[in-house]
Amino acid sequence: MKRFLVSIAIMAGITTAYAQKKLVLYFSETGTTKTVALELQKQLGADIEAIQPEEPYSGNFQETVQRAQREKQSGTTPAIKPLKVKIADYDIIFLGYPIWSGSYASPIASLIKQNDFAGKTIVPFCSFGSGGLNTSTADLKKALPKATIKEGYGVRTARVAAVEKELDRFLKENGYKKGTVTKLPEFSAQKPVTDAEKAIFNEACSSYQFPLGTPSTVGKRTTPDGTEYKFTVQSNGGFGGGGSSIIYVVVGKEAGAKPEFTQVVR
Repeated sequence: MKRFLVSIAIMAGITTAYAQKKLVLYFSETGTTKTVALELQKQLGADIEAIQPEEPYSGNFQETVQRAQREKQSGTTPAIKPLKVKIADYDIIFLGYPIWSGSYASPIASLIKQNDFAGKTIVPFCSFGSGGLNTSTADLKKALPKATIKEGYGVRTARVAAVEKELDRFLKENGYKKGTVTKLPEFSAQKPVTDAEKAIFNEACSSYQFPLGTPSTVGKRTTPDGTEYKFTVQSNGGFGGGGSSIIYVVVGKEAGAKPEFTQVVR
């Protein structure tokens, strides 16, 4: 009886999520985050709006880094245009951004200052070169203590072609979209990497512009799409500093599929 009541409660919660009014609100500099936002809108049937700085960023990597650093050092955030939508009209807000310096891009800080998100459910989504979903989500929790910050979705710019399929799973798993998906197995326990596993890691990460470190241990799991690896990586400094990180790598089940790293978690 107790199990039945729990099941009813879970189903009621999911039904409520379906019925709640949703907004996809995002900032995109180069178009990658916009690609994710448009796919979210398509799959959810949600309203959508872009966050627009009064002075647009150039889209040039170095120029953007320099401007963001100047803004951070001066303690300022970029002026943004007023939103056309009203935050108060929505229950769930999918908030999107590129990762800059390990967290959400500067225009999101401006958005947070200018709008009241108290009582709202926030679902982060982001694009990045290597990672930053976990750190930006933690920063959102600090910046928006009166909102509920949910588990988010992130994708490497190099893997944007995977967005449609990954979002379908993410939205169904978390009750934002009708449908069911097969639960993925847990990763196996971490164990020392073999030469073959190290070769998979190196192939997945060798094209990245910065060294990501040396894998020491790995766990893995088999999914409907192939094999996923969870590497513990030791860094000797350089990109991301020293210490350890977790790097996820996927290898598709198709013959000749090349390993790809999906994200770095520091």
